[in-house]
Amino acid sequence: MAKDTKDLKKTSNYSAESITVLEGLDPVRKRPGMYIGTTGPDGLHHLIWEIFDNSRDEAMGGFANDIEVALLPGNRIRVVDNGRGIPVGIHSKTKVSALETIMTTLHAGGKFGAEDGGYKVSGGLHGVGASVVNALSVYTRAAVHKEGDGIYAQEYSEGKKKAAVKRIGPTKDNGTVITFQPDPTIFPDTAFDFTKVVNHLRQQAYLVKGLRITVIDARELDTKTVKDIDVFYLRELALEAPSMSFYFEGGLISLVRFENALQKPVHKNIFYVEKAANGKDYETVEVALQYVDDISSRILPFANNIYNAEGGTHITGFKTALTRTINNYARKNNLVSDKEDNFTGDDVLEGLTAVISVKLSEIQFEGQTKGKLGSVEAQSMVTTVFGDAFATFLEENPDDAKAMINKVVLALRARKAAKAAKDSVLRKGALEGMTLPGKLADCQSKSAEESEIFIVEGDSAGGTAKMGRDRRTQAILPLRGKILNIERARLDRMLASEQIKNLVVALGTAIGDTFDITKLRYHKIIIATDADVDGAHIRTLLLTLLYRFFRPLIDAGFVYIAQPPLYKIRKGKEVHYAYSDEERDKIVGKDVNLDELTETDGQEAEEAEVEEAETKKGKTPKISIQRYKGLGEMNAEELWETTMDPKVRILKQVNVEDAREADKVFDILMGTDVPSRKSFIQSNAKKATIDI
Repeated sequence: MAKDTKDLKKTSNYSAESITVLEGLDPVRKRPGMYIGTTGPDGLHHLIWEIFDNSRDEAMGGFANDIEVALLPGNRIRVVDNGRGIPVGIHSKTKVSALETIMTTLHAGGKFGAEDGGYKVSGGLHGVGASVVNALSVYTRAAVHKEGDGIYAQEYSEGKKKAAVKRIGPTKDNGTVITFQPDPTIFPDTAFDFTKVVNHLRQQAYLVKGLRITVIDARELDTKTVKDIDVFYLRELALEAPSMSFYFEGGLISLVRFENALQKPVHKNIFYVEKAANGKDYETVEVALQYVDDISSRILPFANNIYNAEGGTHITGFKTALTRTINNYARKNNLVSDKEDNFTGDDVLEGLTAVISVKLSEIQFEGQTKGKLGSVEAQSMVTTVFGDAFATFLEENPDDAKAMINKVVLALRARKAAKAAKDSVLRKGALEGMTLPGKLADCQSKSAEESEIFIVEGDSAGGTAKMGRDRRTQAILPLRGKILNIERARLDRMLASEQIKNLVVALGTAIGDTFDITKLRYHKIIIATDADVDGAHIRTLLLTLLYRFFRPLIDAGFVYIAQPPLYKIRKGKEVHYAYSDEERDKIVGKDVNLDELTETDGQEAEEAEVEEAETKKGKTPKISIQRYKGLGEMNAEELWETTMDPKVRILKQVNVEDAREADKVFDILMGTDVPSRKSFIQSNAKKATIDI
């Protein structure tokens, strides 16, 4: 029953005093996720991207050609560019230095008007980048070099200035140096990933022709050596630190070659176009593409050099033009029979590597992190510019065109074969969940939110898990041996595999174009394999399957890896479980010689009686260690209390921080390029934990 309105007014204490006004950069510190998306690793690295983007915008405007990013001791970052340098004069409205205004005020920067010397094309949109980084840092320092004038510097903490901007000495350089240290009270982990930084900045070097980008990992150097140095580039000091430098004249063509380095091209010439649009020479569409012998596609969209992970209007325009142009050319040149259906968007994307980059003076992103382009005009720009240029390319390169069409025809026929295989399974009712696989020991609960499925290796582990589980919420699906490596397998071949079909049926989501995550029967999909090489291989095969065909399950956080213990340690009547060698050593004690301990084979009852008797006599209890090689070696009680009990078990959630990098690793490890796999293994061998 609704509460009386008079009562509501009486209990309300809402007045003008209830309104909180956050001043300066306080809103950023209060709600950092609104400005950088997350305070996790992605948000932490986004701080670098924001400062770097300002330097890159100088390069896009033709004012800079050399940027250096350095990781310093204490989790500090230093970004340098040889651009014009942030203005340091007094701003007419704020009555303080323009440098201070930019660093301490939201929506202040050179993004808003080319007529006043601002940028015609900018990656930044809201003018919040530098000030947001400043607000989320315990220390920030801006140093502006003006040749013939001097170095002007200002320091900040949590977005507030420590002192006024002041001249600190002469300089022969022009440009800006920004140093910042993220606030550990905002970010749970402030350690930067050098590889992540390198990968992002390499990509940016491809996108801006003639721009040199250097990345230095100086974190291991003495703090005094690299702290607040007023030398311009750190590399001028000849530091003994890991570094990488990127410079590409080829632009997007070079990026396509890099992305296809491990692939076999279907045609020789890489398509490329760069052309102005809307009658403005600084608003452009740039596209490069090449087909390779693969079933996956790699589409990299950029808007004003910002990577748009979620796509946007430029991708819509690209796909429309690609599908229409290939269909028109194939029909016109009789490369497909009249009986063949038109190619679909999925057909023309199979095996395609493409980079689409648009530059706009007025740009709209969805969200501050710019994950998706929303500018409506980008769709028509790309459709027109790319469509016309690609049609001309096909006409002028008939051999390349024929190879492309043959690739797309194979995709069309494979799609039909896959549909037939899937329909065959659907007719039997399997994918609708009407006939669950016989190997599946399902749970009693019908609520996906509380249900979980353990995918285990073999009937032995399956039998133990079935006896030890909570029947109400835990389902068990044992797999027989190693499943099919699906990295290069199409859907029809996959569904011919009984093991994969059982898993698809058990999950309930269907697969391919009929995939529906709302029909998922379990919100925890737990891979539980043995702690040996075979178990690791099976786990990798399962992850490959889930990544390639059930990616939304990983993105939604539904996929986990169980971590069973490696050891069972008995000290008298006490029983402990260790999940690593380090944990085993800690339980056993540093003064105990592990070589003298008894390794049991699971027959512990008799030993327990002996140890108990020795304890009563006052002797030191004997320590025995049981090494588990597989889940089947545990009894049901042990498996429950170590691996399946939600109160004590350890689960590792599977996520994909960098989908493109993950895609490459799967290509290398699970693909057909043996030399690349050998090289990868040799390069990463030292990182492996080997159980001998």
